[in-house]
Amino acid sequence: MPDRNSSRVKEFVLLGFTDRPELAAPLFVWFLVNYLITIVGNLGILMLIRVDARLHTPMYFFLSNLSFLDICYSTTISPRLLIDLLRERKVISFTECLVQFYFYATFATTECFLLAAMAYDRYMAICNPLIYTITMSQKVCICLVAGSYIAGSLNAMIHTGCMTRLSFCGPNVIDHFYCDGPPIFQLSCSDTSLNIFVMFVVVSFNLISTHLTVLISYSYIVATILRIRSSEGRHKTFSTCSSHLLAVIILYGSLIFMYLQPNTSTNGGKVASLLYAVVIPMLNPLIYSLRNKEVKSALRRVIEKYIM
Repeated sequence: MPDRNSSRVKEFVLLGFTDRPELAAPLFVWFLVNYLITIVGNLGILMLIRVDARLHTPMYFFLSNLSFLDICYSTTISPRLLIDLLRERKVISFTECLVQFYFYATFATTECFLLAAMAYDRYMAICNPLIYTITMSQKVCICLVAGSYIAGSLNAMIHTGCMTRLSFCGPNVIDHFYCDGPPIFQLSCSDTSLNIFVMFVVVSFNLISTHLTVLISYSYIVATILRIRSSEGRHKTFSTCSSHLLAVIILYGSLIFMYLQPNTSTNGGKVASLLYAVVIPMLNPLIYSLRNKEVKSALRRVIEKYIM
């Protein structure tokens, strides 16, 4: 009986985001600017939260971890994408492909659970303000963040472990710009039904459980906001969680489109992947800074203290 791991294919060729050479240069500039904004923006959020004592609260503890995740998440995809735009043959070894997939799956899943934890934090702050500081203690916040990372790591280990059982003995061209599960499954010459089933079940569990947490939290938040008599008070309360809600809608919408749609087209899948793997890490610091008065006030204080 032949060893199923002795695949004849030892490397893959990534088709990239486009097959039109004339678009390589402008796309390289666009993705480079996007990546630099992602790194600078998220590093700025991290440093701002660290140096400003007024931001040492549970909400900004979660936000600093979200910024760290976005840096790691984007770095898993963007540098490789930029390099491939500059070369004609976009080759990646099977091992490198698995490593990229593992870290991408880890950070993407961790971010989903972290956003759910942030929704719970907003629920406690708005609906139960009298016991907020007790309930959302430092220990609880650390446990929620650690649990998010553990969930992300377990998810990645399950999918990567299932992927190692596959054999590749035919075409080796991945019609994508990074290593993701569905495009790789299409190239395998062994049975991928277990991989597809596991991916659907695990991704469904992750998205449904975290999505329900967000929906239930915001249902109580909206009900609490509607009971506030002052329109100014309602606006002020909702503004504290609107940034988080916007980030959740963008991320969950693109993930559901990519992984829970059985007939997603290749181009549609690439666009969805581009949104949640490249664009969202850039948008998060902009969303949380431009729509957050506390962050803008902290930025002004830091500029006045250290620059002016």
